[in-house]
Amino acid sequence: MTGFITDSLLDGYFSGRSLTTLGRDLRSGRTSSAALVEHALESIARLDPIVNAFVSVSADTARAAARAADAELGSGLDRGPLHGIPVAIKDIVDIVGQVTGCGSNARPAQPATADADCTAVLRAAGAVIIGKTVLHEFAYGATGDRSAQGPSRNPHDPGRISGGSSGGSAVAVAAGMVPLAIGTDTAGSVRVPAALCGVVGFKPAFDAISTRGVFPLAPTLDHVGLFARSVEDTATAYRILARADVVAVQAPLRQLAWIEPEALGPVDPRVADCAIAAVRAAGISATSVDLGHGPGDLFELFTTLQASEVYAVHAEARETYTRTVDPSVLARIDRGAEIPAWRYIHAGIERTRFSHEIGALLERFDALVLPTAGTIATRLGESHPDIGGATYEVRAALLALTSPWNLTGSPALTIPVGTVEGLPTGLQIVCAPGRESVLWQLAGQIEAAIVGKSHLTHVTCDN
Repeated sequence: MTGFITDSLLDGYFSGRSLTTLGRDLRSGRTSSAALVEHALESIARLDPIVNAFVSVSADTARAAARAADAELGSGLDRGPLHGIPVAIKDIVDIVGQVTGCGSNARPAQPATADADCTAVLRAAGAVIIGKTVLHEFAYGATGDRSAQGPSRNPHDPGRISGGSSGGSAVAVAAGMVPLAIGTDTAGSVRVPAALCGVVGFKPAFDAISTRGVFPLAPTLDHVGLFARSVEDTATAYRILARADVVAVQAPLRQLAWIEPEALGPVDPRVADCAIAAVRAAGISATSVDLGHGPGDLFELFTTLQASEVYAVHAEARETYTRTVDPSVLARIDRGAEIPAWRYIHAGIERTRFSHEIGALLERFDALVLPTAGTIATRLGESHPDIGGATYEVRAALLALTSPWNLTGSPALTIPVGTVEGLPTGLQIVCAPGRESVLWQLAGQIEAAIVGKSHLTHVTCDN
């Protein structure tokens, strides 16, 4: 592992600017929320034609919200770390007065009558909603290149996927168009695009952030998550969105478990090397653990549950989809109708058993670590990438390492740790619910080992 490169080809205003720095500048008068909104709008106008992160931009309402945020700060009313900060929201989350398109032409063009809970929390925290981001249609895809608005594109190479389904949100942060974005994660839809685009992505514990007002994909697996440029920024935003205390605990870590990724699904050896090397670079030891499931077994279990629930969500409207929904998305929706009830029930029993296994494991270890995605960003339209000399279906390659933690509802964070062929890779950290302080501590230690003082850098892992 040698050499360093900068973290993105694109240079939006918020590249290299943390929430802490922005907040300090706002409160000192060196900048204003109105100025930050203009910087966001300029960055979006300049860069979005390249990467297609945004479905819509709410320039007028954002400017009005920024003026109000500045007036409040001027009068002494400070709503906290997100006050006056531009934020992007995935177009599956309700924003009052705006259509929730879900990346599809099949959705009725009816504006939402209320904010989703997470949107309302952001507003109450003083955040300025700048626009809605592109997603894989109905959030049912890992690549981010099947949407009524076209594919979101990787800012490191626009000819490659962003990852999905929350690709637009990941791209908006990675390209520096906003410092924070909201996504959803049912199988890895925050963590995968975060890893492929080189930013931090967090899937909290199940229901830690309310999903009310978010169009469902698979309700028992859906999570609201977020994207930021650093571990600290992610923890700050999570504390606000979950209305939870994030206690910075500095205590010796007992032990980490390195989950052998090959036991879960396909993985590029260079990606795996990058992940474990980042742990070692931070001076932390990890014990290799095999979960005792065959390659693909947990992903098949997950897919049974997800496909059944997805079809249940769309069954009543299915007959209207034939000419409007992307054929690959429609085929996956229809596969859920073929799963008998007994298989869904059996999968639920197996899910409970697996959750107990992971709970016991997390009583022995502080956290579990493994690569986030089994491959780097694939080329747009590439359905069966070559990984380690064999070809695999792209969805399994991207989701096999992330979907188990949707089964368990465990908090899971991805941080950028290196590059392969110039494209980012991620390390995934999983902890027990209620032990998020350990997750932030561990992620911060690893980040500190690979981050320069002024901007994020990545170690190359090609050799």
